[in-house]
Amino acid sequence: MQRFSVSVRQEGPVTVVDISGTVTYNEAGALHETFLELLRKGRTKILLNLSNVTQLDSSGIGALARAFATVRGKGGDLKMMQLSKQVQRLLEITNLCTIFEDYSDETSALRSFD
Repeated sequence: MQRFSVSVRQEGPVTVVDISGTVTYNEAGALHETFLELLRKGRTKILLNLSNVTQLDSSGIGALARAFATVRGKGGDLKMMQLSKQVQRLLEITNLCTIFEDYSDETSALRSFD
């Protein structure tokens, strides 16, 4: 099982958050702290790269929904890219696919913030 990791990089005005590994109960709090720190730094255009997420449970889904609400509440925008089939299926089951914009590649995702 791949360990959870988060890395943050800047692409122009957009902050890309690359998430890898499992996103479960143990990682949900750390993930939310990442978003709070970005907002404290004034980063409100956030793109999540979920291409390397190997497992997502209800806590992970909750963390993503909470991040969306937190970022939107601060006037920001949170989008996703490169969803794995498992993540995409879970977002469809939970109906969260209706609130998240998701893109198949980074170029189109970054352009969507303009």
